[in-house]
Amino acid sequence: MDGAKGKLQYWRLYLLSIVLGIGGSFQYGLQVSVIASPEEYVRNFINRTWLRRNDRPVDEATSQLLWSFIVAVLSLGAWAGAIHSGSLPVKYGRKKALLVNDVVALVAAVLMLFSRMAKSFEMILIARFLYGYNVGLGLSVHLMYLGESSPKQLRGFLTLTSSIFIGFGKLVGQIIGIKEILGTDEMWPYLLAIGGLPAILQFVTLLFFPEAPRYLYIDKGDTEGCQRALQWLWQEDDLKIELDDMKKERDSSQGEKAKTVKDVLTSRCVRWQLLTLAIPCAGVQFCGINALYFYAFDIFRESGVPQDQMHYYAMGIGGTELVTITLCSFLIDRAGRKKLMGFGYLLMGVTMCVLTAMLSIKDQYSWIPYMNIALIFCIISIYGLGPSGVSMALPADLFLQAWRPSAFVISGTINWLGMFLVGMCFGYVVDGLGQFCFLIFVVYCVFSAAFMLGFVPETKGKTMVEITEDFSKLNYKSKDGDVEISTKL
Repeated sequence: MDGAKGKLQYWRLYLLSIVLGIGGSFQYGLQVSVIASPEEYVRNFINRTWLRRNDRPVDEATSQLLWSFIVAVLSLGAWAGAIHSGSLPVKYGRKKALLVNDVVALVAAVLMLFSRMAKSFEMILIARFLYGYNVGLGLSVHLMYLGESSPKQLRGFLTLTSSIFIGFGKLVGQIIGIKEILGTDEMWPYLLAIGGLPAILQFVTLLFFPEAPRYLYIDKGDTEGCQRALQWLWQEDDLKIELDDMKKERDSSQGEKAKTVKDVLTSRCVRWQLLTLAIPCAGVQFCGINALYFYAFDIFRESGVPQDQMHYYAMGIGGTELVTITLCSFLIDRAGRKKLMGFGYLLMGVTMCVLTAMLSIKDQYSWIPYMNIALIFCIISIYGLGPSGVSMALPADLFLQAWRPSAFVISGTINWLGMFLVGMCFGYVVDGLGQFCFLIFVVYCVFSAAFMLGFVPETKGKTMVEITEDFSKLNYKSKDGDVEISTKL
């Protein structure tokens, strides 16, 4: 079908993307941003609890360490969830894995809610770890589920909804964290427990949706179940082209078991897919966006922004990221993944170079601090239009069914451990290098841009088998008959 009618026929698929986004990507954005507001109140709670137990207040170093770990333990939990994303969705299916994952988030919410009543900051630590597990598993399965349910012409747009919901979650977390809503000494347990609501919503609504069609056809061999799922999601009777594509993919891996992480790391037939996954996609933690969020408050302060208005400027940054990621969703299937991500990284690197130079001469002219604010919003916009959005869509394009779960484990491991590393070490890097810390990220951005633009094939509008054939030319470029060999692998 063409035009509006063709697009509107997939409204159930769009609804599925919303349901999956609420419990996975939205939860991630929410947990990343919601923890910033109650820092003062949580640290006071830790101090009171420590004093009650030990008859002395907690020293500053211990207090800082406990708070840092409360923030960073989300990444460790997410890593554990990402590791299980290679086995649970294969054994139980994408849908059941997400339903169980929602229960984990509910347990975390209950622990957060009663932590003050129980006078236990350890419950906050455990809850943050469980929230992280929920995010790590949910984000990976969200992308698997949606990528395996979408037609190729909508795969980029729909998998990009993951990034949209991350941005939306960040913005909602910033809004509800203001002192006029839940950012108070009395309400902080409710603020930190808010993650239970999206888990409940996803659990209830996901019961009405079918399992991922590709999982049913390729992994379970359930042709009729796959056809029913596609007909329900796509509202289309003629599914011959899609079923033929799935048959080719299943035939290419006939008799194969789901690949392990070791297989992905050591097999030549997916070497370039792995590099594409690791360098520009899973490494978004190293493009400097977290450094930018960290430095933004100093730049706002130098520009004369009152302290009590900082949170509203932070919401402006979150809103900018959300708007640009949404715009990216309309561009990705037109411009293509390769150009958006490659030129996005390149422009981020150039703009951060300018920002570093401006920060070095910020005291010489009165207008420079305002220019620095504009540069911050410029980098956020570029990040949303390119790397942030496309990094979520590209991994789902790269691997055939047997390889995909383990590929997501690797992607999640690099991403979450990178986030933990940045969270724990970035403060020391800033102390040592100051504004020149951005130059580290410039090197990474330029390298990623060169890799994407110079080596990675475009995946826009191609089937999984066609994408595999393109990468086979890189994996086996010195051999004859490479495409046929690698497709069968």
